[in-house]
Amino acid sequence: MQPADTELEGRTPRKRRAILAAATEVFLQHGYLGASMDEVAAKAGVSKQTVYKQFENKERLFAEIVLGTSDVVMDELVQACADTLDGAVDAREALRALARRLLQSLTADSVLKLRRLVIAEADRFPEVCGAWFNSGFEKSLDALGEAFTRLSDRGLLRELEDPTLAAYQFAGLVMYKPMNRAMFAGTRQRAKTGELEKLADQAVDVFLAAYGA
Repeated sequence: MQPADTELEGRTPRKRRAILAAATEVFLQHGYLGASMDEVAAKAGVSKQTVYKQFENKERLFAEIVLGTSDVVMDELVQACADTLDGAVDAREALRALARRLLQSLTADSVLKLRRLVIAEADRFPEVCGAWFNSGFEKSLDALGEAFTRLSDRGLLRELEDPTLAAYQFAGLVMYKPMNRAMFAGTRQRAKTGELEKLADQAVDVFLAAYGA
């Protein structure tokens, strides 16, 4: 490969990353219908022709953005479980640490805006948004259920008939109030000081009332 070819090969992935970053910002700010490919190109510092060369149309670009974030959701929860639950000797302390970490990461503005975008476009793009749920959120809860099973095997939780259901219930107890407040009242409606920590602790207490050893 000639030097010029190598340079071109390096520029193409950089342009693609720049387009994806710009498009993510535009879609999160304006939604699918309000997003403009002209604005994406301007923010990415490329021509509109380059955007269409990399991504066939706006629908394809939207799909790339949504599906590209599913692994992030999965990886975050898996890492959180590893950091807080693996090797734990006290279920309450470990679950409180996990709950607080989930609240901090999943109530970040970028995550809330992405969730709202996916929900808003679920009927328009059921396959894309359904895949985001299945490969991101649902798989992450399967992983959490597996982590709960390991806690059960070590005697820190009672035997779980349905570990994934227990994971859903834990996530619901932790996330329902702040997530719904953000969905309906907007991402600027931030929790008061200490509110998330109190919510995390109370959610764990309710969970352990049902599943504690």
